[in-house]
Amino acid sequence: MTDLQQRFHDCLEYVRTADTSVPLTTTMKLEMYALFKQATEGDISGNKPGMTDLVNRAKYNAWEACKGLTSNEAMNRYIERVEGIRLVVG
Repeated sequence: MTDLQQRFHDCLEYVRTADTSVPLTTTMKLEMYALFKQATEGDISGNKPGMTDLVNRAKYNAWEACKGLTSNEAMNRYIERVEGIRLVVG
């Protein structure tokens, strides 16, 4: 495992287990979801969910916005977001 992958996994664990006093906005959650998916699965594929499926459509749109990022770029951006949260939380 590379240093970048280890840092990414450490951040994933932090997000999974952290009890932060800073609430994440929906936008932040969607961005982190999209970066995670891009880092682990690559560009999105499949059909866009319908207009009435608001949650899955928002997730699809967020991930689609990351299209073209390499796995390493997505991991780095995810790490930056989590480190920003850690700075606020302390």
